[in-house]
Amino acid sequence: MIKVLFVCLGNICRSPMAEGLFRDLVGKRELADRIHIDSAGTHGYHIGDPPDERACRAMAHHGVDIGRLEGRKVRAVDLDEFDYVLAMDRSNLRDLERLAGGPRSHVRLFLEFAGNSTEREVPDPYYGGPEGFERVYALLEDAAVGLLGDIERRLSRP
Repeated sequence: MIKVLFVCLGNICRSPMAEGLFRDLVGKRELADRIHIDSAGTHGYHIGDPPDERACRAMAHHGVDIGRLEGRKVRAVDLDEFDYVLAMDRSNLRDLERLAGGPRSHVRLFLEFAGNSTEREVPDPYYGGPEGFERVYALLEDAAVGLLGDIERRLSRP
C-alpha cells in the first residue's frame, strides 16, 4: 500500500481538492486498493470542517464530490506513515520540514510532479473568486497525473 498525503494551510481548499481529484484518478485506474489518500493542513484552523464551498463547486464541476471530507491538522506521525507528503506551497513545505526536524526526501512540493507547468507552488484561492479555484484544479490535475505515473512505476517494481 502506497500512502499519499496532500498538505496545505487549512485543509479546506487546495489539499482536499488534490485528495478528491487524486482519489478519482486512482479509482479510474482501479488502484484504490493499493493507494491510500488523505489530506491535512499545517494549521488547525478548520479541524472537522468540510471543504470550502467554492472548492466543492469547482470539484463538482469536474465530476468529483469532496463534500464529505473533513479538515484535520497534519501530525508528526504522518511524516513517518506516508510515502508521499506533498505540500501545496513553500510555506507549507517549511512547516512540514520544521515538524519533521529537517528535510525528508518524501516531503516535497506537489507541483514537482507536474509535467506541463513550470510553476512549483499551488496558489491559495481562498481570497479570490471561482476562477482561482479553476486555476488550482488545472495545476492539481497536471501534478496528479505525474504523481500517479511515479506511483505506478513504483508499484510495478519487483
